[in-house]
Formats: sequence, C-alpha cells, structure tokens
Amino acid sequence: MKKSLVAYFSASGVTKKVAQTLAEAAEADLYEICPQIPYTDCDLDWQDQNSRSSLEMKDKTSRPALADQSADIKAYDTIFLGFPIWWYTAPTIVNTFLEAYDFSDKTIILFATSGGSGFGKTVEDLKSSVSLAAVIREGRLLNGRVSKAELKNWLQKMEF
Repeated sequence: MKKSLVAYFSASGVTKKVAQTLAEAAEADLYEICPQIPYTDCDLDWQDQNSRSSLEMKDKTSRPALADQSADIKAYDTIFLGFPIWWYTAPTIVNTFLEAYDFSDKTIILFATSGGSGFGKTVEDLKSSVSLAAVIREGRLLNGRVSKAELKNWLQKMEF
C-alpha cells in the first residue's frame, strides 16, 4: 500500500484547512511547511510592491528559510503539496521545501487555493527544484469549503 503525505504552506490559514481535510480524505500524514520568520499581514500585502511577499515573488531565486526540515520524505510514495497561489504560481518557500529534500522516485501532486487565478505555470516553475526522478503533477484548485467526501471522490478518480 502506498503511503501518502500532505505537505502544505499556508500564510493565512485557508490552505491549512483544505490540507487538513485532504489528509483525512487520503488517510495521509500531515506536515506544515513553516517559514523560519513567520509572515505578518504587512508581509502579505500584495498591493505593496515593497512587502516581503512581493519582493520574494519578484526574485525567482528567493528561497525563504524553513523553520525546520523534519519531514520524513523517504517514508512516502506520494506527496500532496499545497499552497496558496501567489502571482500566478507557488510561493518561493515551496521551492525552498522542494530543494531541502530528495524527492527521487516520488509523485508530487499539487493542490492550491486561490482568490481567482489558476495554476498557471506552477508545475514548470517547480520542476527545477526537484530531481528528474521525481514526478510533479498538477492536481486541482481547492477553493471554498471542500468536503471530505468530495476529496475522496477526487482521489478515487486519480491514478497515483
């Protein structure tokens, strides 16, 4: 039986709620990707071009430090990786997470929350942060109140 992990980054709590429901539906373990320096509301002000998140997203080489690197990635076959969409892609801390571990021979299925945009080029943007032996797949946007039953149905239709 394949073992799964739901790893997620959530700046405001929205993605966290979805990740918790997905972990229950998938009977997966849960891991929160935390920045070493937590984001404040001011940091997340996308309308301020000098806010922390704006500056990080403008610089594709930005890699915010992680609070820890305790995820036991080797123990899992499938990793569901969740995050909010920032500037039409994953926040750069997701690249930090991917670069911190060896995802060789793992399947990474993305899920995201978004106020209005889709995945855009997220898969392409993240591929350079993992080994060629890893598979990254676009999953789906999980906005609003997504039920455990709906997620179980989605998971049953997926091949992973």
